[in-house]
Amino acid sequence: MDIAGSVLSFAAVVALLTLTPGLDTALILRTSLLAGRGPAWGVTLGIQLGTLIWGVLTAAGLSALLTASETAYQVLRWAGAAYLVWMGLRMILTRADAHALPEQQAVGFGKGFGRGLMTNLLNPKVGVFYVAMLPQFIPEEAPHAVMGLLLAGVHVVEGLLWSVALIWFASLMSGFLRSPGVRQFLDRLTGVVIVGFGVRLAFTD
Repeated sequence: MDIAGSVLSFAAVVALLTLTPGLDTALILRTSLLAGRGPAWGVTLGIQLGTLIWGVLTAAGLSALLTASETAYQVLRWAGAAYLVWMGLRMILTRADAHALPEQQAVGFGKGFGRGLMTNLLNPKVGVFYVAMLPQFIPEEAPHAVMGLLLAGVHVVEGLLWSVALIWFASLMSGFLRSPGVRQFLDRLTGVVIVGFGVRLAFTD
């Protein structure tokens, strides 16, 4: 398989992964609906930077440690699970009157960026996915580090395009969905989803 064929094949695989509803989609939608475009783009760029970092680590061979070392994987897995459960519980337990503070002031671009980055980096399954998938799409004659970075870049571009669609959809619905009652419902619903992802990460091999 040549480089162009590798890139196209990898793009098709990660397109399916990107479009599958998951933690990233829930987090971007929730932030966009409740906080606006600025914080949502912070979450999006944080997630995609995390994806790029995982791709670079995989190309450098470092994230292979997650596959080779059970201890390293378990430590990162439990740290990620604890972070997700903590973040989800905060959303669930937010009082109704706390929504009186504008969400964009409470979150902001920087906090959204950190939230997206930490969510991605503390998920060891992202690293394991890259360890399992990238070598299959790197031709023998291609420089591994450069090719790994290129493939991770493809994943990032697709993630950004999907995020544009999510944020655009949320902006269309924001007038109705930002009423206090609906905001609280969405916050708690997203919190339950995120806690569910955290529990699943903790107890699923």
